[in-house]
Amino acid sequence: QQSSSMPFLTIHNRQISWTPLLVLGYLFYLLLGAMVFQLLEKQAETHFRDQFQLEKIKFLQNYTCLDRQALEQFVQVLMEAWEKGVNPEGNSTNPSNWDFSNSFFFAGTVVTTIGYGNLSPSTVAGQIFCVFYALFGVPLNLAFLNQLGKGLNAHLITLERWVQKPGRAQVQLGIFLTAGTLLFLVFPPLVFSYVEGWSYGEGFYFTFITLSTIGFGDYVVGTNPNKHYIPVYRSLTAIWIVFGLAWLALVFNVGADLMEKFLQLKWHKPDLSLAEGATTKLEDEPEQPRIHIPS
Repeated sequence: QQSSSMPFLTIHNRQISWTPLLVLGYLFYLLLGAMVFQLLEKQAETHFRDQFQLEKIKFLQNYTCLDRQALEQFVQVLMEAWEKGVNPEGNSTNPSNWDFSNSFFFAGTVVTTIGYGNLSPSTVAGQIFCVFYALFGVPLNLAFLNQLGKGLNAHLITLERWVQKPGRAQVQLGIFLTAGTLLFLVFPPLVFSYVEGWSYGEGFYFTFITLSTIGFGDYVVGTNPNKHYIPVYRSLTAIWIVFGLAWLALVFNVGADLMEKFLQLKWHKPDLSLAEGATTKLEDEPEQPRIHIPS
């Protein structure tokens, strides 16, 4: 007899693994994403590339003392400056990327594996330290998030044991998801929109891309040289990121758990000859909490 947690479906007493179906679904999802992103972004990229080339031609026409080679060299300097974390806008009075607040924020992006990519160590000593810092920091961060997730999970189980009425588990889970969504996904974009000058959509995009540890780096807080930020702005953002990571990771775990249970429920048809024994086993087992959230 196969356990209900095993990825098998039963058809006329023949067990077939649904793992290949999951692999095919995963690959199909990636192919679908690739096609949609290509459809949405490729034309815009072509437009921006052509527009940039036109701007370079106009610049050379207005400043005849320059030739194309000199302009390309200057563009290369700008790109190298950006790769080193130096914003080409503004002047030498721009705030340092490596003051304590920004360094604290960078350390958080390292151990959480967000890795925006807009800033990285440029010295050999800094790069070597970053490697060993991440080597020990990433497991430490995972242990911290796991412990924080266990605390949230225990809190939800306690609520479930306290409220024994049928149907209340879904209500509690809904409250948990709603409160976390408001605290970590809905309200923060309002703050970022006000401080950074982004639209709400851009702030929401940054929030989710950050908390999901995707971290493209196209939007990063506290990098506009034309704005004055309070010293602890990025440090507070780093703390928000840590707790937001724990909440969203728990949500992702719930989603993965529900998806696995859906696949098992949809594809696993237990043998009717074993139904009586299974019922007797369930009656002998003590009642378990109805909410299950993997830590």
